[in-house]
Amino acid sequence: MDSIMSKPRMLVALLLIAVAPSAAPGQLLGGPIGGLAQPITGTVGQVGTSVGQTVDGVANTLLTPQDQAQIVAPSLDRITTSLAFAQSTADQLVQLRKLRLDALIRASRGALDRDDEGRPVRKGELIVANPDPVALSAAVRAGFRILVDEAASDLGLRMVTISVPQGVRMRQALKALRKAAPGLEADYNHVYEPAGGSLVSAPAATLASAPPARSGTRIAMIDGGVASHASLARASIEQRGFAGAPQPTGHGTAIASLLVGEQGSFRGAARGAQLFVGDVYGGNPASGSATTIVKALAWAASKNPAVINISLVGPSNRMMARAVSALRARGVAIVAAVGNDGPAAPAQYPASYPGVIAVTGVDAGDRALREAGRAAHLDFAAPGADLVAALPGNGFASVRGTSFAAPFVAARLAATESPAALEMEAVPGKGKVGRGIVCRSCRVAPKMVGLR
Repeated sequence: MDSIMSKPRMLVALLLIAVAPSAAPGQLLGGPIGGLAQPITGTVGQVGTSVGQTVDGVANTLLTPQDQAQIVAPSLDRITTSLAFAQSTADQLVQLRKLRLDALIRASRGALDRDDEGRPVRKGELIVANPDPVALSAAVRAGFRILVDEAASDLGLRMVTISVPQGVRMRQALKALRKAAPGLEADYNHVYEPAGGSLVSAPAATLASAPPARSGTRIAMIDGGVASHASLARASIEQRGFAGAPQPTGHGTAIASLLVGEQGSFRGAARGAQLFVGDVYGGNPASGSATTIVKALAWAASKNPAVINISLVGPSNRMMARAVSALRARGVAIVAAVGNDGPAAPAQYPASYPGVIAVTGVDAGDRALREAGRAAHLDFAAPGADLVAALPGNGFASVRGTSFAAPFVAARLAATESPAALEMEAVPGKGKVGRGIVCRSCRVAPKMVGLR
């Protein structure tokens, strides 16, 4: 193999990896260290082979086949990224994003399709927010059929799911619906991803919900289900599934632990808060649709939280925009991660919606993560690397990504009660960190729990 691989050849290699069968998920094996379990290999994620090439002064790295397979393969258990991924160029990150979305669609067994920009959507479904009865009747006369008509009453939303006529492609169907009933606020039913990395966790039981305390700070999170873990044993957590029964995921468990976990040296940033978990996946990456997320948001709103954390990313969606606007009108703060697809990728949502607190991540040197995505605006940064979070079942793992910065900002926003007050405690960082870094001391370094 040449010591230097050209960028076009590298992308061809990535494409070959994407269409090849995925590697088997890596096993996490643990042993007690200071009362805490750890993966035997220590820090999860290995550094890829550097090819020594630079593009615009940025080091160009070659991801190993194992790295590529983990990054591209759909999973709800990803809670870290390899350093090789983090050091990829902006163009490579965009290409990996495309491969990942393609892999998700292919793995959905026919449940997903693509919108006009190649992003995953629920196949055969279009959605309408608060439809006008006359316009809805016009859609039915044009051959569309109402599948589901439901209310998200806590958000003042009526959500109608419309079936696409048989034989009509999704992109053509949306154009036809908008033409037949221009008064409808119609859109695809987009699917959203966890803004995490590439670690497959060990199986674990779903965390049993505990009755929330009568008083205290209330925080909600929209994510995958939360697994049992010693750090969450005493936490006040209520979770509800919106795509079937709640199913444990690595991503959801990690986010919950960073909020309310406590075990030995590991401390979440909002210990003692009541946590409400809306599982929008039910263990299936293809289930995190806009309508499912909106239903979870309506339930979360009914709990009167100080803030809702959303470490998920996807495109702008009319139904989602309506829900976010309704929450903001009620005074509910929303914190969202900007994703990890690099600065050249499209702006991600819900982080980009007006009024949403968009969060990026920084490493232990207060440097903005190179792989951090972008949003229409950037508000704050928080630790997103060189830290640990809980693994389903037992133990901790090193994590990296903007997913894990968002709960720190959510915790501090719940405590300070306003973005202006949060800005007062923010400190400068290096690179694009918005108004500054918050919760800088919230990072629990790997060595604090016995990881190398």
